Amino acid sequence: MSSSPSNKYRKIISGLWILFAGGFVFFLLYIFAVSINFLNLFGDLPDLKTLENPKSELASEVYSEDGQLLGKYFRENRSPVTYEQLPKHLVDALIATEDIRFEEHSGIDFKGTLAVPYYQLTGKQDRGSSTLTQQLARNLFRTREDLNHGLLSGVPGLRMLIIKTKEWIMSIKLERSYTKREILLMYLNTVDFGSNAFGIKVAAKTFFNKSPEDLTVEEAATLVGVLKGPSYYSPVSRPERSLSRRNTVLDQMHKYNFIDEPTYTAATAKPIALNLNVENQNKGLAPYFRTEMGKFLVKWAKENGYDLYSDGLKIYTTINARMQQHAEAAVEQHMKVMQKEFFRQFKGKSPWIDENGREIKGFLQDQIKRTARYKSLVEQYDGNEDSIKFYLNEKVPMKVFSWSGERDTLMSPMDSLRYYKHYLQAGFMAMDPLTGHIKAWVGGTNYKYFKYDHVKQGARQPGSTFKPFVYTTAIEKGYSPCYEVVDAPVTIINEDGVPWTPKNSEGTYSGKKLTLRQALAFSVNSITAFLMKKLGPEEVVSTAKRLGITTKLNPYASLALGSDDVTLYDMVGAYGTFVNKGVWTEPQYLLRIEDKNGNVLQEFAPKTVEALNEETAYLMVHMLQAGADIRGGTSYYGLRHRYGLKNEIGAKTGTTSNQSDAWFMGITPDLAAGVWVGGEDRSIHFRSAAYGQGNKLALPIYAYFMQKVYADKNLNVSKAPFPKPASLSVEINCNTYNNGPAPADSVQQEQILTLPENVDEQKF
Repeated sequence: MSSSPSNKYRKIISGLWILFAGGFVFFLLYIFAVSINFLNLFGDLPDLKTLENPKSELASEVYSEDGQLLGKYFRENRSPVTYEQLPKHLVDALIATEDIRFEEHSGIDFKGTLAVPYYQLTGKQDRGSSTLTQQLARNLFRTREDLNHGLLSGVPGLRMLIIKTKEWIMSIKLERSYTKREILLMYLNTVDFGSNAFGIKVAAKTFFNKSPEDLTVEEAATLVGVLKGPSYYSPVSRPERSLSRRNTVLDQMHKYNFIDEPTYTAATAKPIALNLNVENQNKGLAPYFRTEMGKFLVKWAKENGYDLYSDGLKIYTTINARMQQHAEAAVEQHMKVMQKEFFRQFKGKSPWIDENGREIKGFLQDQIKRTARYKSLVEQYDGNEDSIKFYLNEKVPMKVFSWSGERDTLMSPMDSLRYYKHYLQAGFMAMDPLTGHIKAWVGGTNYKYFKYDHVKQGARQPGSTFKPFVYTTAIEKGYSPCYEVVDAPVTIINEDGVPWTPKNSEGTYSGKKLTLRQALAFSVNSITAFLMKKLGPEEVVSTAKRLGITTKLNPYASLALGSDDVTLYDMVGAYGTFVNKGVWTEPQYLLRIEDKNGNVLQEFAPKTVEALNEETAYLMVHMLQAGADIRGGTSYYGLRHRYGLKNEIGAKTGTTSNQSDAWFMGITPDLAAGVWVGGEDRSIHFRSAAYGQGNKLALPIYAYFMQKVYADKNLNVSKAPFPKPASLSVEINCNTYNNGPAPADSVQQEQILTLPENVDEQKF
């Protein structure tokens, strides 16, 4: 007997219900199996602790002592904002475009998911199936990359299903752990906007040079539009696509009544007006300083269980942002002028010259072999000289540095090397001599093009700026600043039996008696050699080491004139000792390090050593003042007349053989500072002392810096005189010391008794 039609329908309906129930049970079992990673078939999921404390890479930020952001260390450039910093139209744009039912669902938008096939077929909606919470899960936990997806993930077609399932599960858990606002904030703080901009704060800064709260409606729509494909819709490289996508976002905002008709019409009519500011290590204040400090920070982070490039550390430095700006401006102001003169003097000529002024043959060919480009070509072409030579001389488009700004040109690697070897370099550092806090650090002329740091990384011969260590040793051994020595030839037999008789800078000897203070002011080589002969090189080396010189110093007589390399960093620290009553304070650049939540991880204090007694330190300050105070002193004309610095300053210039290195060291009660200027290679320099000596090539940078610092009333840098000890055991009135009549103004009398006025143009 055949079944009735009604029985057949009941069986079909029952079968469908069983199929549906079975499918639903299977789905639940599948979700459960994925949740517990049954038999390792589906791979791991983040645990509850990880979900409640999701970790995303945060850039570590470097701040000046006055609270200015100097720069960042990062792999992914990401800095967080608070919800209150998000403009409403940015949030509206995101919800309208990416997840209109965001406030209604609990992590999964079933209505949106089921409708996706229809929308994709009809093209009526421009969004995917993932909710903002699912996208956040994908961003935070890198579900497409980092998670283990189990044994079944190798089965064709199953990997993406497993990934999507995990994202659903994590989305639901995120919704249980966080409020909607927190989810929106986490999303906007972590999402990739392209151009190495992660999170809305960095994106707003990168594309529009603004804070998020200052974004306009059309700018917010542009950034939200980028999220669909940061490369494909990049406003930098794909402006037409980005504009179209931005207008789609504005359409969505208008459609869902987030903006009215006039706002929509006005916003869609505007072009995308970028103000591009892509952050990198080349930008910002004190890039050389940040790079040099980074070497220490990487080591510190490793030893203390942190990642400098992802843990969002807050690094507070001693750098003063205003002083740093003044220092960088001073270097640029002077180096522009000197570089122009250097180009003029070597127009059509090569500046790499030997001691006789002749061009060094094969110089560029030797230098190119040190470059990464040459080494790469050697590896690429297995040492084939013809191929290497061809590509080294092939002209290609490139940007090059100039003091007038970057310029586009066609150059070969050899052309580029020749071009950059014509540039002079500079280093500058200033610190508070009492605390050791470094206030300004300029390691070179342009960090993007010249990475080498001339403050601490590089060491060069200091010339006559080393002489104060000789005079300090003499003061400690009982010599007075008023002790008189005849300016006459001095011969010292070195340990190797070779005699050394230094000449004065002008090649002559005056035959006059000069006090030690005058001799230092005029930088008389013969008298410095006299002291070295009396004291012995070992004693001078010992003094320099006590004052913080860390480079190798050979105990030879020529050390008196600065024959061994030192760093500017060490020299500034050493000169600061004279101001700080004989206490050497290690130059310090870190105040404290905090974690991303503001908890102090470590505070830093400088190392100090009582290197000199207070009286010796003051006598050296008194000695160094002579270079700026006595007419004919090497710094007198420049500081007092050309640059109008009338306050008490201790000063010393330095110039090495052939003007390869120009130095200036300056001290005041508030600041110890040093300048070095020279070529990248010692053979690159001005031909004459008229341009290449310390008081012409280095002193002006110090002078410009001090002018700017004194003019900046926000800094409150004092022009007060150096503090003097209550009593001295040594007579510093040289007329009294030498049994002469004591004039009313002994300083003025000392000026009258000195060498001719033009000596400062000729002396080291």
